[in-house]
Amino acid sequence: MSETQTIHAAKDSKDFTLFSWSKQAGLDPIHINTAKGVYLYDEKGKRYIDFSSQLMNVNIGHGNPRIGEAVAKQMKAVSYVYPGMTTDVRGALGRKIAQITPGDLTKTFFTLGGAEAVENAIKIARMYTGRSKIIAQYRSYHGATYGAISAGGDPRRHAVDSQAAPNFVHVENPYTYRCPWNTNSPEACGEMALAQLERVILFENPDSVAALLYEGESGSSGCIKYPPFYWSGLREIADKYGILLIDDEVMSGFGRTGKWFGIDHHEVTPDIMCIAKGLTSGYLPLGGTVVTDTIANHFDEHPLVVGLTYSAHPTSCAAGLENLKVMEEDRLIDNAVQQGEYIEGKVAELKEKHPSIGDFRNTGLLGCIELVKNRKTKEPLTPWNARPAEMEATNRIARKIRELGMFTFVRWSFVFIVPPLCITREEIDEGLGIISSALEIADDYYQG
Repeated sequence: MSETQTIHAAKDSKDFTLFSWSKQAGLDPIHINTAKGVYLYDEKGKRYIDFSSQLMNVNIGHGNPRIGEAVAKQMKAVSYVYPGMTTDVRGALGRKIAQITPGDLTKTFFTLGGAEAVENAIKIARMYTGRSKIIAQYRSYHGATYGAISAGGDPRRHAVDSQAAPNFVHVENPYTYRCPWNTNSPEACGEMALAQLERVILFENPDSVAALLYEGESGSSGCIKYPPFYWSGLREIADKYGILLIDDEVMSGFGRTGKWFGIDHHEVTPDIMCIAKGLTSGYLPLGGTVVTDTIANHFDEHPLVVGLTYSAHPTSCAAGLENLKVMEEDRLIDNAVQQGEYIEGKVAELKEKHPSIGDFRNTGLLGCIELVKNRKTKEPLTPWNARPAEMEATNRIARKIRELGMFTFVRWSFVFIVPPLCITREEIDEGLGIISSALEIADDYYQG
């Protein structure tokens, strides 16, 4: 494509399409021409290191030819059939998911993304239990469709609060760095969070609660780490009251945390698991709602009242199946563990250099720096759900990161470090060097 054509294409994107979560006037999106590995290249050839795997989903990295080859082969055979038919690739991917998910999670209802996976998990939980309420965390995000955004506690839901889907209840996170109960350890904060959850269940009437909906590992809310016993505590409370446990692995699944799924760090089996993102590494849209044998057997004699035109889309399933093969054959989960440990050591060094770094939370390659104005008081650089007038520091940091050749998410006081699982130490050093330069801006706001 010529430079003139590229300019027109970029202009057409702004003139004829809408962009997520933004005022449309004044947007200046990066126009990407090519991508390979952990790098993106714009129309002028400028290189950006991708330190958030786009939307925390390009787990195998950009431009892997094996996915395109698998997709092309599938499209030559059969590109689409309606979801009531079977295909070789549907069965193969379903079997593979059953093999890598924990416990007796064995059957998948395929969707086209994470929000759809969550929506259908909620529907299945309500149909199976005959109950209506879903309990989730305030500091969480489960997608942007009406049910999913109502389930999450992320402030993006406030725009639709007056029309929110009903019967969603929220509780506090075990956010050790800012513990709502002013405890001094992850264990104590976790105990308080579980106690609050049980109180809320009793207040709401246990017989009305269908499910608890939690992320396998916290993502865009700030990578808030769970205490070691927390998931087992959730399992115990759920079982006590006959409540289902839904595990949202949309962001934390498929090797992102150094295991197949975030919940694998806690050796707990949920009743329902939501998957997407890393399932195809973003090469094609695909998600899924995975259920246990017990739930699946219930629908042998009861109608499963869910349906999507593109469920089990053969071409997307082909991308997912090949993507999982790449992850295994290239040992990308092992690399996530090794490079995650390396990042933790390097960020510890950055913390010595930059007083604005208050905390760093990381699991595998799912990490987040939290910035503060004062380490002792923990005053955030930018408040949670900040108003536009309070975003000066964050906006300056984000601009600097982009200027220096990086794409990653900078949100309120958070700078995310979530690169593709194929990243090398040299690439990590390059990315952290850019972040270090940008954090000089945050240090200017430090008041310690």
